[in-house]
Amino acid sequence: MNQSIKKILDFPITKIILGITVCFSLFVVIQNFLLKPFFFNIIQDQSIAKPIIHCISSVLLLVSYYYFFRFYDKRKITELSLNHLPKEIFGGFILGFLTISLSIFILYFLGYYQIISITTAYYSTKFFTMLIIAALVEDLFHRGLIVREIENWLGTHIAIVIAMLVELQHIFNPNSGLFDIFFYLIWGFTMAMLFIYTKRIWLPFFFHLGWNFAQPFYGSNLTGTNDMGNIIQSKFTGPELLTGGAFGIEGSIFTASFLLIIGIVLYYFAKKEGKIIKRKAMN
Repeated sequence: MNQSIKKILDFPITKIILGITVCFSLFVVIQNFLLKPFFFNIIQDQSIAKPIIHCISSVLLLVSYYYFFRFYDKRKITELSLNHLPKEIFGGFILGFLTISLSIFILYFLGYYQIISITTAYYSTKFFTMLIIAALVEDLFHRGLIVREIENWLGTHIAIVIAMLVELQHIFNPNSGLFDIFFYLIWGFTMAMLFIYTKRIWLPFFFHLGWNFAQPFYGSNLTGTNDMGNIIQSKFTGPELLTGGAFGIEGSIFTASFLLIIGIVLYYFAKKEGKIIKRKAMN
């Protein structure tokens, strides 16, 4: 291979662009032109067909990423390593769920959160599998690809800054306000640290999943949207700074503070354990 072409292909930004383009394109094409026509044809009930499609799509996305970078980088795909998987599944999900739960408990204690009723009639498997696929796409590309490549190239600190800035794409979500910009920056920091500490996508992915599941579970909007179903029908009152308002409980100053604490603690342990990578010296 021509050395100049190889140099371009080995450049981290090229890898990021090609990785997202190829893997996400395959994901979209297979889901929309193969899986949906096939399963919608044989299963008339979309509440059954869609969860199946979401689950198969998630697996195919991971497979496409794995083999693309096995071929591209000629390396072990350590970010998808199954080492410590059970611990990272349960630890990540429970930590994400409990972080939201702690904010809900504080609001309940202050009288700003009221439970009206509890039922699963307004929540379905389809909603949960939508959360799976949304979290996986973001964590695979944002953490597994962008943070990993930037960290190996420019060091951990630059990777954290880039990870924070990338999350600002969410400012266009419904009902986002000025404070939510700070939340996105904190989210980018802590999610990056969940990956940097383990060097695998599983802890941030399952934290993300637990975090996203907890919000509609408690009857909160999810990142500004109110169409993800709910299990606890509830009422939020009080200052928007505390409740998150129409954006949802993740926009609460309580939630943002807890999230920041998690990120800082992870940074402390990552630094203590020598997991902070320094920027490579320029040739």
